[in-house]
Amino acid sequence: MGARWFRYADAGAAAEACAHNILAKLEDALAGRAVATLALSDGEEAPLLLEALARSRFPWHQVHLFWVEERVGGRREPGDCYRLAAERFLGPARVPARNVHRIHAELAPDAAAARYEQEIRDFFGSESGPPPRFDVIHRNLGAEGSTAGLFPGDPLIDDRQGIAAAVFLESLAQWRVTLLPGVLLAAGHTVFLVAGAAKAEAVRAVFCDPYDPRRLPAQMDSHHGRSVCWFLDEAAARLLD
Repeated sequence: MGARWFRYADAGAAAEACAHNILAKLEDALAGRAVATLALSDGEEAPLLLEALARSRFPWHQVHLFWVEERVGGRREPGDCYRLAAERFLGPARVPARNVHRIHAELAPDAAAARYEQEIRDFFGSESGPPPRFDVIHRNLGAEGSTAGLFPGDPLIDDRQGIAAAVFLESLAQWRVTLLPGVLLAAGHTVFLVAGAAKAEAVRAVFCDPYDPRRLPAQMDSHHGRSVCWFLDEAAARLLD
């Protein structure tokens, strides 16, 4: 597997290291361009990462923010992933509203996915051709090996052409809009932040089991040539020894 992983004493230390890595990659991107792009995920570890990013004195006015996934479906308010980021990161870091490209959870699932895809296409100027390339994508890991809004068995795991789609998670009776594998794999840099003993078996399986992204969607990066780094706490990494 081409990805690298790093172990830290606890979730807080792993989140700080992950944030530092993200900031370094964004700084590299800004060395050659006026703006950089970052896509954020949710997950139990997300608050620690968002707070670490907010504490930095990074020039956030030069970074455009997107989301890897969001819970959607006729909600009357912005989605949970966006609201968490707004509270823990966007507000404290004073990220300009014009730089924030959220998934509109207030819309019906297919409409939210279509609007998000068009916003991404408009930003990157990519009505056709290869998938847009985010400078950094932060990804999560579920205990069953899921990542983004892609769970085991979802046929969208094989989609390399689309940008975003609505998916229904039967186990949670929940709709989400997620970025699709073509976009996830095109990222300049990918970082995973994973913490807790409940994720240890999924981490082991992603790194050690035979390649089968239909069973373990987070494995899709194992044949991926770009930079992929995993930031793990002791509990999540305990089965990798």
